[in-house]
Amino acid sequence: MSSEPLAPRDNPDLTGQDAAEKAFLQAWESRRLAHAWLITGPKGIGKATLAFRIARFVLAGGGESSGGGLFGDAAPAASLQMAPDHPVFRRISSGGHADFKLIERGWSDDKQTKRKSEITVDDVRDVGSFMSLTAAEGGWRVVIVDAADEMNRNSANAILKVLEEPPKHALMLLVGHSPGRLLPTIRSRCRRLAMPPLSHDAVIELLRRHHPDMPASELQGLAALADGSIGRALALHEQGGMELYNVMVGLLAGLPKLQGSALHDFAEKIGRQADSVSLFGELFSGWLAQGARRAAGGRGSEVVAGEGEVQHRLVSRVGLERWTALWERISTLFERGDAVNLDGKQVILNAFLAVEKACR
Repeated sequence: MSSEPLAPRDNPDLTGQDAAEKAFLQAWESRRLAHAWLITGPKGIGKATLAFRIARFVLAGGGESSGGGLFGDAAPAASLQMAPDHPVFRRISSGGHADFKLIERGWSDDKQTKRKSEITVDDVRDVGSFMSLTAAEGGWRVVIVDAADEMNRNSANAILKVLEEPPKHALMLLVGHSPGRLLPTIRSRCRRLAMPPLSHDAVIELLRRHHPDMPASELQGLAALADGSIGRALALHEQGGMELYNVMVGLLAGLPKLQGSALHDFAEKIGRQADSVSLFGELFSGWLAQGARRAAGGRGSEVVAGEGEVQHRLVSRVGLERWTALWERISTLFERGDAVNLDGKQVILNAFLAVEKACR
């Protein structure tokens, strides 16, 4: 039995990010709250979930423990936690709170089946006027941009205008997976709240919450592959990532001589779907990168028993410098294959054959 992950706007819980939550609470209680926050970190670690927790907290007047007033004198709130049946929680979740606005990629079709590739100026056109209005409920106005690095130049410039002259009692929360893609002038006008990857134990805890019947070996394997992201762990499980990884390591373990028929059958099966090819490319590149880290003296967990020995043997055979160049070349191969829609089977075969050639 499993439970579907809740969307950030509907999720009352945040695991493993106490430090980030505490940083916001300290700023709130200091009465010197920045008007804009850039919440950064890898995908799938809870950034948007934290943004919604902050929005609910602020629009409820600072939490029930703060007495409901703006920067009131009651005891400081110990958490951003809010019960799902709280009126503010329900109204933000449903999109019915007059003082809250969510900016995200708009729909590319009338039936709302696919979103645009970026946040356009049409998606942010009325943000300035929204934030400048007096709050309908006498408190704050809050805008979440998810994700800020998906804005194109025009929409980014529109947001920048708001940040340059921030209205009072208006808060903007920008979620950023790759903050380096944002305009430097936007970054400079925000307080940065960096969220780290989740711990291995936190990922396992969250996986158990969604998949209580998952075997311990799969829990450990997914957590090791997830790089601290529960979003990535859940996606890997959904897409059969563990099975892909096991077969991949089994094929690589046969080097310097690949098993031709097994390799072609695998590439034929995976190459039929673009999503599977993309996922395999991530796993393959990640495995090569881990081999380089091991060879350079780093440590890594084993998802498949004995894979560390395989990596050490192959890197020793190729040499660290050539192995690193191989990793970069294969990563580019998968990126190019995805960008120009190359034949998935051939991309997979070329990746394996490149490693085989290097190992001879």
